[in-house]
Amino acid sequence: MRRPSSARPLRRALPFHCLNAVAAALLVPAAHAEDGAETKPEVVVVTATRGSKALDKIPGAVNVISRGDIETQTLVSEDPSALLALQVPGYAPARQKLSNFGEGLRGRNALLLLDGIPQTNPLRFGGREGYFADPMIVERIEVVSGASAVQGMGATGGIINTITRRPTELGTRQTVELKYGTQGHANTQSWKTGYMVEHRSAELDGWDLLAYVGLRSQDVGIDGAGRTLATESLHRAGDAFVKIGRDFGAQRLQLMLNRFEADGFDDWVDVPGDRDAGVPTTSRHGSLAWDAPRNRVRSASLEWSHADLGGGYASAQLFKQDFEARYSGGVISTFQDAAIAPVGTLVDQSQIEADKWGLRTSWVRPDLGLAGLEFTAGLDLLHDTSSQRLTLTGRTWVPPLRYESLAPFTQLEYTRGNLTLRGGLRDERNSLTVDDYRTLAFYGSRAVEGGKRDAHELVKSLGGVWRFDATGWSAFASYNEGFGPPDAGLILRAVKTDGQSVDKLVDLQPVVTRNREVGVSWRGTSANFSASLYRSRSDLGSQIVVANGIGSVQRVPIEVKGFEFAGQWRPLPALRLDASYARTRGRTAAAAGEPLDLDLGARSQGPDKLVLGGQWAFAPAWRAQLNVARWFSRDANEGKFSGSTSLEEHFEGYTVADLALRWASPWGELGAGVENLFDRRYITYYSQSHYAGTDEDYYAGRGRTLTLNWRRSF
Repeated sequence: MRRPSSARPLRRALPFHCLNAVAAALLVPAAHAEDGAETKPEVVVVTATRGSKALDKIPGAVNVISRGDIETQTLVSEDPSALLALQVPGYAPARQKLSNFGEGLRGRNALLLLDGIPQTNPLRFGGREGYFADPMIVERIEVVSGASAVQGMGATGGIINTITRRPTELGTRQTVELKYGTQGHANTQSWKTGYMVEHRSAELDGWDLLAYVGLRSQDVGIDGAGRTLATESLHRAGDAFVKIGRDFGAQRLQLMLNRFEADGFDDWVDVPGDRDAGVPTTSRHGSLAWDAPRNRVRSASLEWSHADLGGGYASAQLFKQDFEARYSGGVISTFQDAAIAPVGTLVDQSQIEADKWGLRTSWVRPDLGLAGLEFTAGLDLLHDTSSQRLTLTGRTWVPPLRYESLAPFTQLEYTRGNLTLRGGLRDERNSLTVDDYRTLAFYGSRAVEGGKRDAHELVKSLGGVWRFDATGWSAFASYNEGFGPPDAGLILRAVKTDGQSVDKLVDLQPVVTRNREVGVSWRGTSANFSASLYRSRSDLGSQIVVANGIGSVQRVPIEVKGFEFAGQWRPLPALRLDASYARTRGRTAAAAGEPLDLDLGARSQGPDKLVLGGQWAFAPAWRAQLNVARWFSRDANEGKFSGSTSLEEHFEGYTVADLALRWASPWGELGAGVENLFDRRYITYYSQSHYAGTDEDYYAGRGRTLTLNWRRSF
């Protein structure tokens, strides 16, 4: 069976409701045949639960990262952020750490999903949500850029939905994967082992199973100058996954369970660098006075679907997700309390915990009383309890935040000839409840009265696509709104005045983002491209400001403008060239009512970037891929201050190349990947740029790394 190869260019957006049931169709080139010849483009359906929809009927911007893209990139690095940074024009550079702070999409936070299950925690965003699944279990990743109400909770910058695999062939198949990496020095080795079993009993009225277990270990590594990297990165990870389903005629029932764990280093300690001298933070062997950082993510869902209920497609998903992120500890000023230990001696560390459950339902009815008229309706429920505590002393830093959401939605789509129009409404109703609590001693041990805050917003979407006859051209225009809460935990933990109550804190008002976008695309026989212009604005945004190492939230307007381009050209049947470019410009205000004269910082916005790539099937069963990413220099907020804190940010820019080679040998698939091919010395974007950076978090990027891979199915 041939797998569709990747299609790098910017895709047209998924519909308003589509990620509720994960449905779309992609026009992608077929895979290289064994002789290296290329077949004609074909329509590939990437869902088994809803009829396909041609991309030229969808207004907006979406990237779909295929299984082939994932397999090639993981030869170079298993960091999911590195894959997104290469494949998605508006995605910021990867941090190369457990943290994903600063890895925004179009200058805002994206909502991360696993099979539609929320993985992000906007109530207390800790920047640890990037790792939640082993790449081996992923079939594709759908990235909807721009504000979207499809999930309702935090999708102000877009949606990144990771969709897990299902068996595609009858019978039983087992797969074993072994991987080894090195930088040619001590303390730079990595390895991974994984085992997958797939079974499918029948095409119709049968059951299917996919189960996977994988373990991974990675040493601390070195940069391009041979210096040991700082810690805060992933050291060990493991994933246990199972998906089992059964078809009953037009109906399907499916259960998915996933448990992912990632741990940091417990036998290395950081050695602070020197920003002024350009010396990055390194590390040495040593013992920690606190527990190692870690992530624990458990996701589960039970899905039911009916392909012909009342003439339409119906689906329902009940899901549960538990999240736990423990951070590095130390003698941190915020954690000091003279009632426990002398100030300057108390060691502590924090941990975020978030438990979610919810229900998502939808019904799609084509040709409802009129040919070409499609009606969609559904109801989403969500319950989230998030908190943050100090693990070594048992103190509460952020009290339990209980968030409840009820959101019915509907959409109409009408297609006539070359024109498609779509409009939708989502009635978002939610509440946030917090009990009485007391802040830490650092904030004055203030007593805060609990309470409840309600929010209601009618979120709208409207768009249209015009397809030009027989030319391959199409154009779209769209307006979409996104809705989400601010980082309520960061707001509530930093209350410094007496007499405050939760129900009176205006800073808890939700963030509503309005995104306007226009774009064009063209598809020919050997080339295609797409381009779009967008502008998003939130009148009451959520901007984190750091002063003296302490973060706080300012509710000020935020406006982001940008341009994105992506193209693909096949000069030869066995050669494919890709290019993408993204330019993002975000502005905000120093305070409410003031002009938007501040640049968005590195915590929100990435630099302009250009990604060039080439894939060459130079011999039967052989394929090579080269990617070159250029992150352009950026200077922001020169001469600007927040109080006594300078907001200036400077980024020198850098270029990094990666190479991957795959061979479908008689003994299994063999692969080799080289990250940072030319061993470039560089400081990562966020570490260079963030105005509140210190000598302790001045991190260098990973140097040249060779990874060897063997995978065999039987």
